Amino acid sequence: MQKRLIVTIDGPSGAGKSTVSKILAARLGLTYIDTGAMYRCVAWEARRQGIAPDDEPGLEELCRRLKIEFQWTPAGNRVFCNGTEVTEAIRTPEMDMLASAVSRVPAVRRALVQRQRQMGESGRVILEGRDAGTVIFPDAELKIYLDADPEERGRRRHREQQQRGTAMPLAEVVAEIKKRDHNDSTRAHSPLQAAPDARVIDTSGMDIDQVAAAITSLIEEVDSHGN
Repeated sequence: MQKRLIVTIDGPSGAGKSTVSKILAARLGLTYIDTGAMYRCVAWEARRQGIAPDDEPGLEELCRRLKIEFQWTPAGNRVFCNGTEVTEAIRTPEMDMLASAVSRVPAVRRALVQRQRQMGESGRVILEGRDAGTVIFPDAELKIYLDADPEERGRRRHREQQQRGTAMPLAEVVAEIKKRDHNDSTRAHSPLQAAPDARVIDTSGMDIDQVAAAITSLIEEVDSHGN
């Protein structure tokens, strides 16, 4: 029976959570759970159904019926919402802000946290999001909090948008990053913050290989402890 290993990676938008989590999952054979994509799926389906982001009863019912699936492919992680692939559709600037809005709704957080805990029961997983180490798995073997200067995170997000052909002006991207930071860190339920026992890594000036190497060392140290 494999030893349990739950790694959580939290942090604000553009800190590199998704990219490094995918690298680590592939490198170390961990199950990758993209918690942020799940909130984006709720946002995407709410917009499709015309449900307002502050309509808690409507969103609660939506979550009850919502089917979210992840599918690994050589090209990356594909995301499906009620059978429809939404991999690219949920990564637009509009979905950035709408996902932030629905994530403030307690019923949405309760529903998705329950699912995320169930998905993590396999025991060797890496979860990335904003409350993975503080709420979803506060007893995780390793908690990481990635951060970076807002301007640096804005440049990263702008490059991602350019690659998808959805880029806004850089100044607007940075402004949206700062707004998202404020919304996520001041919400009443599960605000964005580093867990008291999290290893905080400032990724400003680091490339993704350096970040992955730093976290890989921490994971290997924790995983080998007691063996």
